[in-house]
Amino acid sequence: MLLKDKVALITGSASGIGKEIAQEYARQGAKVVIADLALDAARAAADEIVKAGGTAMAVAMNVTDEAQVNQGVADAVAAFGGLDVLISNAGIQIISPVVDLSLDNWRKMLAIHLDGAFLTTRAAMKAMVKQGRGGSIIYMGSVHSHEASPLKAPYVTAKHGLLGLAKVVAKEGAKDKIRSNVICPGFVRTPLVEKQIPEQAKEFGISEDDVVKKIMLKDTVDGEFTTTQDVAQTAVFLAAFPTNALTGQSVVVSHGWYMQ
Repeated sequence: MLLKDKVALITGSASGIGKEIAQEYARQGAKVVIADLALDAARAAADEIVKAGGTAMAVAMNVTDEAQVNQGVADAVAAFGGLDVLISNAGIQIISPVVDLSLDNWRKMLAIHLDGAFLTTRAAMKAMVKQGRGGSIIYMGSVHSHEASPLKAPYVTAKHGLLGLAKVVAKEGAKDKIRSNVICPGFVRTPLVEKQIPEQAKEFGISEDDVVKKIMLKDTVDGEFTTTQDVAQTAVFLAAFPTNALTGQSVVVSHGWYMQ
């Protein structure tokens, strides 16, 4: 087990990519904290892990709420005796041309993706520094941390911003053996992406099949979606890396859509 007895808090992990990571971490021996806005769904996800023989708990967490973030991290530390891994994964998507995008939606996107990453990072780093055993902070970026697509201005802006935050955290955390990296998946067929397909078909006046083939997967080397398990395996690799050599980096998991 690559993560035996490590304590991992994963935001937005009641469904989608976050849930897959939580399940894989549990299989690798981690004690998992399902942190999600939807507490009932978080409890259900934690129960699934426990029934499968793993260790998990659920906490309610709106990542834009400073008090709730701090309390969630404190609850995790109290329950499991520390915190070794933070995965900042919570996110949403809003599809709109810049000229039609409201300021409220712009702010909402940046609050969830960037304010949330900052607040969870700060709380996790404080816990990691206090316990003195280092840690790993992993941000859920995107190919859009490096690329851009129409209709996604706030999302692309936020995902680019995570690269900067991760680099600063890598530098500031080094003295306390805290590493920081970004996973940058291509399109993963989660409910978040499924919702975008008809929205983009309507916006561009094309079929949903063309959205998949000519927009989402056109720059991959094989026309394939990235899977939640692809991302989960990358998250295990980053958390389990045995030294502090791998920090301040982005790992692009995208079937070759973006090549560094």
